[in-house]
Amino acid sequence: MKPVQFQIAAIILLLLSGEAFAQYPDKTQQIINLPNRDTISLNGTWKYIVDPYENGYYNYRYQPIDQQENASQVSEAIFNDYHPTYKTDRVEYDFDQSGELTVPGSWNYQDDKLFYYEGTIWYRKKFDCHLPKSGERMFLYFGAANYETHVYLNGKKLGMHVGGFTPFNFEITSFLKEKDNSLVVKVDNKRKKEGVPTLNTDWFNYGGITRDVALVKVSETFIRNYCIQLKKGSLDQIEGYINLEGKDLSQKITVEIPELKLKKEFTSDENGHATVQFSLTKAILWSPENPKLYEVNIIAGRSKVTDNIGFRSIETKGPDILLNGKPVFLRGISIHEENGIRGDRAWSADDAKMIMGKAKKLNCNFVRLAHYPHNENMIREAERLGLMVWAEIPVYWTIDWENESTYKNAEAQLSDMICRDINRANVIIWSVANETPVSDARTKFLTSLIAKARELDNTRLISAALEKHTITDNPPLFAIEDPFARYVDVLSFNQYLGWYDGLPEKCSRSTWTIKFDKPVIISEFGGGAKYGFHADKDTRWCEEFQEELYKQNLEMLDKIPQLRGMTPWILSDFRSPRRLLPGIQDGWNRKGLFSEKGEKKKAFYILKKYYDQKITH
Repeated sequence: MKPVQFQIAAIILLLLSGEAFAQYPDKTQQIINLPNRDTISLNGTWKYIVDPYENGYYNYRYQPIDQQENASQVSEAIFNDYHPTYKTDRVEYDFDQSGELTVPGSWNYQDDKLFYYEGTIWYRKKFDCHLPKSGERMFLYFGAANYETHVYLNGKKLGMHVGGFTPFNFEITSFLKEKDNSLVVKVDNKRKKEGVPTLNTDWFNYGGITRDVALVKVSETFIRNYCIQLKKGSLDQIEGYINLEGKDLSQKITVEIPELKLKKEFTSDENGHATVQFSLTKAILWSPENPKLYEVNIIAGRSKVTDNIGFRSIETKGPDILLNGKPVFLRGISIHEENGIRGDRAWSADDAKMIMGKAKKLNCNFVRLAHYPHNENMIREAERLGLMVWAEIPVYWTIDWENESTYKNAEAQLSDMICRDINRANVIIWSVANETPVSDARTKFLTSLIAKARELDNTRLISAALEKHTITDNPPLFAIEDPFARYVDVLSFNQYLGWYDGLPEKCSRSTWTIKFDKPVIISEFGGGAKYGFHADKDTRWCEEFQEELYKQNLEMLDKIPQLRGMTPWILSDFRSPRRLLPGIQDGWNRKGLFSEKGEKKKAFYILKKYYDQKITH
């Protein structure tokens, strides 16, 4: 073995040989329904190396090392699992002697030195694996990693992925070994101007592998993704598709719903695509009052996938939102994907149960999962509990609207979100943006995203959280004059009367004029309060101020004729580097109805009472 003569970089990054997948793969590349696949978890402890200067990726001239002439020499060392002697060899890294991080989980909460760290960390996981048998294939699946991820297995680069909240996978069938597989992952959470989201956000930039990692075993030809949902406007007709991947793609596919004694057969074309259409008689439709799910089996040769799927219709008619043909008021709340008790991203089924359980305590039937695609456990737990969902991508505040790569990134995240969650009955709204400033470039960007969303799924409603516009200051008169409003199915907007705009009493003097014959959702309103701080209702940051703000806002908003729902900001206090007021915020956005520890503030009871009355009326 030749002595290693290079920096940390050379050894780590030169796992780069091989063809890489595109950073924005087509949506059909995604394997969906991981909870019901044949998987082996790679969660647990991983070795890690902090690399703020990206020595593992660039040489001292800041050139990618994989492009250097000596790349093969360096890669030879790592491919053969070289172990340094420390006597004559110059070595500047050693995974075996390095620390450990738990995956899933951000690095920020696991090491105080990494709390505000933004940059690259290299992960390594070693594992044994029974090799796929003849007629089997193996994939490596990541639920998400924030933000740019490069993945290498046994000296081969599998590919890269951009975006911190969507899943991605790579085939590894030919790269696996029976023993001592070495999986190395470069994760970089640096904020970027051209990124989605961009540099400036009001949430914490958790870095690392933040969701599940698993090996997925499938047959040589397998069911990659599918859509089995009610046709738009119908209560009894299924219209969807099934996509196969592998060899001999034209074959018989069976769809079974045992509880309904239903069995239908279809044939895929030479590309592995089958169009699915059939009648669904005597089915109980999914609703918040009865969140009925059916076992659905899809069989194609040796490949079988089982999913628990609900069926429901969602549409609008004038100012009404119709669920299964009947008007519904969306009693909602906004939510961040965070476990405040742990001080980290939420990712597990237990996290989802805790968070959605709080929403149920408010008597919600709807949740806005802001401001990015949340993990699959959150979606499925909400579906099980009867909570309708607003799902969103992080096109947030000021995006680089005229950058083609930025648009492709946003579209890829939208496509991946829709592909993963298209069979979840509770997802009723795809949101393409939050609080974006009006301009021609921005409107073109967002309307292109809407076109993509409708191409991928024409059954759900489209919206975005817009901003209010002031018509007059005296008396206060507000409207929505955003040109983008005419493109959405549901007119949603954020407003902060009583917090950023005047005091709570301003609500009693304010009126709204909505010119659109569309349903209105107030996607955000609220104000901050530190749990346990009590004073009179005119003292900011106390619970009584937040309580009064909710009283005044609810009375004002209830007068909007088209009001059909709301998602106040927010369920629980959450981390934000923008919120630094000592003794009050201390790095937390305090607009929650719960503290980060799960303690109810006084405003909780005001919103719950309002929602209780909405049911009785």
